[in-house]
Amino acid sequence: MRRIGLVSDTHDLLRPEALAFLRGCDHIIHGGDICGQRILDALAGVAPLTVVRGNNDRGAWAQEIPETALLELDGVRIYAIHNLAELPAGPVAAGVRVVVSGHSHRPLAQEREGVLYINPGSAGPRRFKLPISAAELLLDGGAVTPRIVELVAR
Repeated sequence: MRRIGLVSDTHDLLRPEALAFLRGCDHIIHGGDICGQRILDALAGVAPLTVVRGNNDRGAWAQEIPETALLELDGVRIYAIHNLAELPAGPVAAGVRVVVSGHSHRPLAQEREGVLYINPGSAGPRRFKLPISAAELLLDGGAVTPRIVELVAR
């Protein structure tokens, strides 16, 4: 079994609760709006890291970050994009099993047409009354189990 940590919308704030949650992950995916290289450095010190650029990721440090990423972990194809509204059509046809996004700050795990759409919410500054959260994917022999965790009590 592999544990994949998911975070998004850190907005230059990597909370200790987020780091504690991510420890022990086999891989981390950041869904964008990182807002600083130091966030990437800290996450890369925990586990191998895949990141996508969000609409607030600007400047020289962010130029090499792709807008999307496609990876395969334990035979599960995962597509990452910051804004789900910009998702190209056809994740099913592309063999994608999981789509990881961010942008809305709203945690969500929903399966449609055999594709799991998961937004870990925001692990950075609180926005409105939305939770501070992160998520994980447990991969086991092709099975994918998502879990969203509130990191900071309201």
